[in-house]
Amino acid sequence: MNLGRLQALAMVAKHGSVARAAEVLHVTPSGVSQQLNKLARETGRPLLEPVGRGVRLTRAGQLLAEHAGRVLAQVAAAEADLATLDQEVAGPLRIGSVGSAIRALLPDVLAELVAEHPRLAVTLCDGEVVDLLPRLLTDELTVLLIESWEARPPLLPAGVAVRTLVREPAEVALAADHPLAHRSFVDLADLAGQPWSCCPAGTEANVTLTQTMRGLGVEPDIRFTVTEYPTQLALVAAGLTAALVPRMAQRPNPEGVRFVRTRPVLHREIRAAWRRDDQSPPVRALLASLASRQEAVNRTGSAR
Repeated sequence: MNLGRLQALAMVAKHGSVARAAEVLHVTPSGVSQQLNKLARETGRPLLEPVGRGVRLTRAGQLLAEHAGRVLAQVAAAEADLATLDQEVAGPLRIGSVGSAIRALLPDVLAELVAEHPRLAVTLCDGEVVDLLPRLLTDELTVLLIESWEARPPLLPAGVAVRTLVREPAEVALAADHPLAHRSFVDLADLAGQPWSCCPAGTEANVTLTQTMRGLGVEPDIRFTVTEYPTQLALVAAGLTAALVPRMAQRPNPEGVRFVRTRPVLHREIRAAWRRDDQSPPVRALLASLASRQEAVNRTGSAR
């Protein structure tokens, strides 16, 4: 049905006359009558009936006017949403992130965003860069929190923007009774023959450990491939392995694990990544919240 005709009917129902409806709609009374006549032909039912010198709605007209009011209200709401589309933080925000960034950065940030913007629909999944990046390019995910190691920065395709949120050193995690656990520094070359726990092959963390050790003339003995750092630390606490763990991922730390600085020093960055052509309010709001939180962390010095 034509919205203009439904609007004419709704105004007649609201104001009680064709003439008053015409005034409100800024048209002539004959214009309103024409719209109602067309609507009556469209529905196959009379919508007006004479009463005295005026007209009133028939039962069919009253019923249709009720529906018209609801339809017009929905249309007005849709127009209002469209008008604020570029300003309101609403709709889907699909985030993919490495696990340590989820634990350290996102809970408070997302809680504040959802509380401030109740129409924001947040979803979250964890994973590695190699798995998450294709989903960003196909619009399955909106924003990524990815890791970048100095020895293995991720190759990002054109059209992807990045912003560094955190830069932190990585330290070697050793069992408390390990012979090197109480040193201030440990040369990675001194860990030749040491069993390692590390993220799966092909990930930035795995390539960094492998390339760094090989650069020192040592082939790392990676016996445990585990994605999550807390699980790696549990293996370290049991005296089974060593692990290279960034500062952000050192909590929660099981009893019996010591973190020792390394030579050479290795750094990891957590970066936000998003498509350059996506400057939507949800993306801007998340980036602003992450930056604000990291500024607060830097001020308090609680990087861990």
